[in-house]
Amino acid sequence: MIRVTEKTNDERTQLIDRLRELIDALDARVPHLEREGEMQIAGDAAALKAKALERIARLKETACL
Repeated sequence: MIRVTEKTNDERTQLIDRLRELIDALDARVPHLEREGEMQIAGDAAALKAKALERIARLKETACL
């Protein structure tokens, strides 16, 4: 049973790391508002970042239980 918990914690940590990488990539992207559709892309990126941050928070909460 301990092995399963350790694996789950390792997987949780890896997922958090991947989500942080995604957030870093979204933050690094420079919007080119003169391009068609760029406002939609920027909005989608902001929504995705918010979802990633929410997911990280939930994963951290479950790690504390």
